[in-house]
Amino acid sequence: MLICGADLWLNTPRKPEEASGTSGMKAAHNGVPSLSILDGWWLEGCIEGITGWAIDSPGDAETSDKQDSASLYDKLESAIIPAYYMNRDNWINIMRHSIAVNASFFNTHRWFSNMS
Repeated sequence: MLICGADLWLNTPRKPEEASGTSGMKAAHNGVPSLSILDGWWLEGCIEGITGWAIDSPGDAETSDKQDSASLYDKLESAIIPAYYMNRDNWINIMRHSIAVNASFFNTHRWFSNMS
């Protein structure tokens, strides 16, 4: 129920603590772009400004919280909010790419093919 009402999937784990990322993958299947740390599945799934956005994180525990926070707010202010409110056609294209690129790649077919 949470995903169907989301316009952006925000995920902020500390590197390298991303678990499996299945919630972000499920969001992609529903056309919800992500904003996340480049860790776990998002390291492979993020195409900046196409399927979502990356929070630039050094991964250094001592400095990463401040830098992650600054990057998160910068992406929101400079890219995400303007796209959502001022360029709706672009936002819809990002939603479509989220489905076309990430949903087609991150699915159970990939999981089953890796089992053999």
